[in-house]
Amino acid sequence: MNRILLFLSPLFLFLAASCGQPPVEQAANSITAESLMSHIEVISSDEFEGRAPATEGEDLTVDYLVETMEQMGVEPGMDDGSYVQQIPLLGQQIDGSSAAMNIRSNGQVAEQLGYRTDFMAWPSNEAERVQLRNAELLYVGYGIQAPEFDWDDYKGADVEGKVLVFKNSDPSNDPEIFEGDSRLYYGRWSYKFEKAEEMGALGAIIIHTTPTAGYGWSVIENSWGRERFSLKGDDDAGTKPEFNGWLTEEHSENLFDLAGLNLEEMLEAAENRNFEPMPLEGVTLDLTLNATYSDMSTRNVLGQIRGSDPDLMDEYVVFTAHYDHLGVTTPVDGDSINNGALDNAAGISAVLEMANAYKQLEPEMRRSALFLFVGAEEMGLLGSLYWSQNPTIHPGKITANINMDGMQVYGETEDVVLVGYGRNTITDVIRQYADQEGRVVKPDPNPGQGFFYRSDHFSLARVGIPAIFPNPGRDYVNKPEDFIETVDSLSAVNYHSVGDEINEYWDLSGMEKDVRLFFRSSFHILNADEMMSWEEGDEFQAIREEMLMQAP
Repeated sequence: MNRILLFLSPLFLFLAASCGQPPVEQAANSITAESLMSHIEVISSDEFEGRAPATEGEDLTVDYLVETMEQMGVEPGMDDGSYVQQIPLLGQQIDGSSAAMNIRSNGQVAEQLGYRTDFMAWPSNEAERVQLRNAELLYVGYGIQAPEFDWDDYKGADVEGKVLVFKNSDPSNDPEIFEGDSRLYYGRWSYKFEKAEEMGALGAIIIHTTPTAGYGWSVIENSWGRERFSLKGDDDAGTKPEFNGWLTEEHSENLFDLAGLNLEEMLEAAENRNFEPMPLEGVTLDLTLNATYSDMSTRNVLGQIRGSDPDLMDEYVVFTAHYDHLGVTTPVDGDSINNGALDNAAGISAVLEMANAYKQLEPEMRRSALFLFVGAEEMGLLGSLYWSQNPTIHPGKITANINMDGMQVYGETEDVVLVGYGRNTITDVIRQYADQEGRVVKPDPNPGQGFFYRSDHFSLARVGIPAIFPNPGRDYVNKPEDFIETVDSLSAVNYHSVGDEINEYWDLSGMEKDVRLFFRSSFHILNADEMMSWEEGDEFQAIREEMLMQAP
């Protein structure tokens, strides 16, 4: 797995600068399409078996990351002098052959649903067996309680002992509330399950539709149908609902029909703040689940380069990328390995190459840089969540987080997209450097999919760290007019599937350009006099101020 790495000595950088090449530009130019591809080819190869947590594929990935940073001269990021942060996990495996869900109408079985094809469900309280009979169902719309928007979908309803049925996402028909069509955390599936626990419900089911989820049922089946992981902690599992799950749109329609209700009308009714919970009269649910558990662990991998300013060197910019993917799943046309080339071997490569470039600029860095490769992202951002709960650097000492999760692998674009655009001052810095290249910085074109809450920067934002999530642009250069349609089609087909591999459409000239832009921008942030900040009124501003006060 060793590769030849380019290291430029301070003397070489001095000579380059004296010839009219500033050191930062020389370092940026060391990031090339070829160097980026070299990592992706290794990490997304079949040998790495899709990089699932607690597998040989993870071992190979961790070894690669550690060896590569050692070769670069990047120092270990842990206080004990190691590169690895251990993360205790609880693994849960559902017995699909015995999983069953029946829908009853007036006591009689009306539908027998298939596990994976029609529903996904799992014990949420670490039980080995879930056995429900004739459980009552209560439709709670979006299931949101948001006092700042004067919104309460529960209206005082007693939900104890009932299975709550949720519409996914959050209200989008009023630009004055919930930021219009921008999905907030209220619209995430994790919020729905957390709310069911808070309210004391028996269980939770989310109605799946592609528009409200942002992805098709195959993503639900592939993501939730394999071994699941959670952080192993001291939480009282006995207070949690008996199960959480998803139901296909087709069978959700049937469920509501049996109750004399129209699904489309009920989904529309949830858009109104006057919505009241709707019991599915005469309809009940049977559920059988059997689960086995195992104690295991995954790892975060951390490297750092220390800054040189005695007043600022204990402050950091954190670069994140998740290294895990879905591992080995059900074969499709004979292929069972989810290689995860775009998601997220490309992001890993971007952070490694920025680390290599920063090592060349070490004397020029005022603040320090932490390169954080997190595990178990695909199972709910678990690696970054663990780090945020057990940070190696106090969040109040971190000026910014730049998260790399999926990169521009299809060619150069005139634009670059920032998820989190305008929420903090990182946007201003990236826009400044993009302007110098004649490029345009744009906000997320699909705000309704809630991407800000779907990758690892969210874990860091929750502890106040100003965070940004760069995404690929869409205005391609020197490509056919309809090329964006090809890219969208490839993304839809390959996302979380065995098709996420290097293919004939890949062109890393765009990734090279983007990573150099993020490198120059982050170098500015590292050396700025002031730390980055959230914009006034942002949902993370208050926790940021608290962390700044607590910082040593």
